[in-house]
Amino acid sequence: MALETSPESPAPLRQISLLIGQWIGRMGAVWIEAEITELKRRPGICFLTLRDLEAKISIQAKCHVSVLDRLATPIVEGARVVVQAKPSFWETNGSLALDIREIRPQGEGALLAQLEARRRALAAEGLFDPRLKRPLPFLPQAIGLITGKDSDAERDVLENARKRWPAVRFEVRHAFMQGPQSATTVIESLRLLEAGGEVDIIVIARGGGSLHDLLPFSDEALIRAVAACTVPVVSAIGHEPDTPILDHVADHRASTPTDAAKTIVPDVADELAGVAQARQRAAHAVRRLLDHEAAALSALRTRPVLARPQVLVDAQADVVAEAVERSRRALRHRLDRERDAVSHHLARVQALSPLATMQRGYAVAQAPDGSVLRAIDDVPDEFTVRLADGRVVAHKISTQELT
Repeated sequence: MALETSPESPAPLRQISLLIGQWIGRMGAVWIEAEITELKRRPGICFLTLRDLEAKISIQAKCHVSVLDRLATPIVEGARVVVQAKPSFWETNGSLALDIREIRPQGEGALLAQLEARRRALAAEGLFDPRLKRPLPFLPQAIGLITGKDSDAERDVLENARKRWPAVRFEVRHAFMQGPQSATTVIESLRLLEAGGEVDIIVIARGGGSLHDLLPFSDEALIRAVAACTVPVVSAIGHEPDTPILDHVADHRASTPTDAAKTIVPDVADELAGVAQARQRAAHAVRRLLDHEAAALSALRTRPVLARPQVLVDAQADVVAEAVERSRRALRHRLDRERDAVSHHLARVQALSPLATMQRGYAVAQAPDGSVLRAIDDVPDEFTVRLADGRVVAHKISTQELT
């Protein structure tokens, strides 16, 4: 309602501020198209500055952090958006602000949101799993290159790769690098190179471009074809800031076509330098081993046992000679003892021998059968008399019994 005022009866500023706040408070939520020129994130809340797309009009806005977190792709400064917001008026300082309830990216922001949703869906299928990444061959026999005909990307890959390794061989397949037919021609070239069975690695290369120019390299059919390819694939699309979905599924991502050339083949100068260094290290190691072994041999040769080996033999010879002499002395001593014992036993045997008795003048009469005659009744007509030095055959003439 109209407020009656005059120079004589002015309204206080607080009343005007209150009325403005009440009028703005009656407004509901509205959809606003604008550009984000400033974005500050604080714990639990975000502060934004929105600017009109044509007029130089800016207004402050705020929202809960969950509003931004719900977005598929992060919102950055400079993004074009459509927001649902409710205007609010701060009566204390007379400033107008917007309480944002929903944000929807527009233009490239909406396109980025679609690409992010596609990327997340493909990632959920496991197509970007690092365990599926295949290692690149150290020195491929042949390299497949998919790129635009007579493009800077083709020249960068070929020239830089041949500078690094002059003998490298390429199988080049030209395809559209932008436009509606781009993904289809790239997929066809990929299948031809894979089916040929001659290439060890495939490079998909394109120079930088706008988001729309690089859309074919986020095509779902192309992503699935690269994931199913049995040959390692290198993505060299755009420049460092450009990250199409192809970069996530490829076995290796190169920031530029030149970087791809440096990745797929080694530098022959570096390899020759490495070989030379390896030879030097090997030669040094062999010389060091030989010096070590020579020093060890010299140390062994200076030891007494090797310098004069006969010393050990002489020492052992003395030990053996001393042992032989001890053995001889012990044997002689033992023989002497046993000789004395034999002599003693012989003397006893001789003392007890009947022959010794015969030598003292006794004789033994024996019958023809060898038995000793002990009585006159046992004496036959013919008998033998055993003397100390022989026998005498005797005939019985008569007998005389002793009384």
